[in-house]
Amino acid sequence: MEDKKKGLLKGIQILDLADEKASFCSKLLADLGARVIKIEKPGGDPSRGIGPFLEGSPHPEKSVFFYCNNTNKIGITLDLEHEEGREIFFKLLKKADTVIETFRPGYLKEIGLGFDILKRVKPNLILVSVTGFGENGPRSQYKSCDLVASAFGGNMYVSGSPSTPPLKPFGEQSYYTVSLFAAVGIILALRKRAHSGKGEHIDISLQEAVVSTVDHVMVRFFYEKVIAKRQGCLYWNNDFCILSCKDGHILLTLSLQWDILVEWMKSEGMAGDLQEEKYLEEEYRIAHMDHIIEVLERWTKIHTTKELFELGQLMHFPWAPIYSLEEVLNNPQLKAREFFTGVEHPEINKSISYPGSPYKFTSSLDRWKRAPLIGEDNIQVYQKEFGLSKEELERLLSLKVI
Repeated sequence: MEDKKKGLLKGIQILDLADEKASFCSKLLADLGARVIKIEKPGGDPSRGIGPFLEGSPHPEKSVFFYCNNTNKIGITLDLEHEEGREIFFKLLKKADTVIETFRPGYLKEIGLGFDILKRVKPNLILVSVTGFGENGPRSQYKSCDLVASAFGGNMYVSGSPSTPPLKPFGEQSYYTVSLFAAVGIILALRKRAHSGKGEHIDISLQEAVVSTVDHVMVRFFYEKVIAKRQGCLYWNNDFCILSCKDGHILLTLSLQWDILVEWMKSEGMAGDLQEEKYLEEEYRIAHMDHIIEVLERWTKIHTTKELFELGQLMHFPWAPIYSLEEVLNNPQLKAREFFTGVEHPEINKSISYPGSPYKFTSSLDRWKRAPLIGEDNIQVYQKEFGLSKEELERLLSLKVI
């Protein structure tokens, strides 16, 4: 049981060379117990410059973005472009199972760290390359980011209102999506290696990861030849809609148990012409959806979200209030399941709450450590584990190898 508490991936070692595009991938694996060594350039990874910042002050050790995406990792610094840096990397590689990187295609090969070289040092290595458009193809060398991926992946096109230009989904959604795919790929590759003994180079495209999330749009096009359009608060298949209430917004159904919904509105004198027999026909309702939403919203505006949610639940409607961030943080369900985790930051004498893991195992993982400071574990890894002397560390530091 004690071993289980240390994590389901205990014994797996990962070298994390990823920037913001896939640092969430290695975080997921670290949270599950893998030993993840975050390798940054001397001076720190550029992703430390992404805000927001603790206390509102831009600083490489105060990036909340970096905090959240690097929990439970060990942090060292190393210059891979320096010859001695590569020699040290090879030593690290011999003990590693997986390397995660987000460099442009061909970069590692240019500096003498291509997959063909790496697997000579570690024959069963699993190398994961996360790039904007994949390792090959006409756009493989194009630069990308969350905004570009959302645009090229089709996600942005179907986000927003019909009356507005396309909107970018909130947050770095493409990065989290590709990280989830990468984490699943690594776990599958580890399982495959356990049987075959062979390594793998996993090529993951940020664009393709985003395209994979708009499968409902693709299905409609492939089978109905319908090009999806932005529908604002209306769900893509007209089954759900977001409407205003007295105190906020609610997500409600438009087709499920239509007759019961209309009877409810009729009892309050708010059904209008929706009680006419012609609205019993689904095709007619779809053709007159704008009018239905108009009538429904007049009704929802006289209720609070809590009233509609609780009464809807009693009638087995899958309705839900649209929570603000404050309501999410104070949600009694999340509190009961202890979803948010307090992580100590001794360097600032403060504990910061983080979103926990969305899965619960019968054996508790109980493994939360704040993101590493720049080069925080250099002595632990280089001196105590690799046996380098204090003088050698100082020499490497003076040469900016570490």
